[in-house]
Amino acid sequence: MPLAPAAQKSFTKWLAMIAENDFRDLPSIIAADAVFRSPVGLRPYPGRELVCLLLSTAAGVFEDFKYHREFLDGENAALEFSAHIGDVELKAVHLIRFNAAGEFVEIEKLVRPAEGVKALGNAMAALIGPQVKALRAARVTGTAT
Repeated sequence: MPLAPAAQKSFTKWLAMIAENDFRDLPSIIAADAVFRSPVGLRPYPGRELVCLLLSTAAGVFEDFKYHREFLDGENAALEFSAHIGDVELKAVHLIRFNAAGEFVEIEKLVRPAEGVKALGNAMAALIGPQVKALRAARVTGTAT
């Protein structure tokens, strides 16, 4: 079954953002209550601002990023990709669930091997670690935008 029309529209925008390495329009396809699930930790990252920060930063961390296979079904997508971070090669999958409006409502990234997960975690922490902590804290205290 193909993606629902609204989901297909967002999916097409996502692929264009990846191809152009331009994520300025990312908030338009991420639901306000979206959740990102990282391969680095068990706790999810909730909220559009945090999800956009994580996705756009990860896109800059991955080198030679390339999608290989797509599995699409109604309001779900599974996208297999390869990339490297420095000299660490990895294979991974994006699992995306869309809401009725076609926005990403849940994004999960699965990465192998373990060295790839470690390289991703280290690179992300170096680039945005304090910013992620501040956004999480703001959500807890209710001061997030």
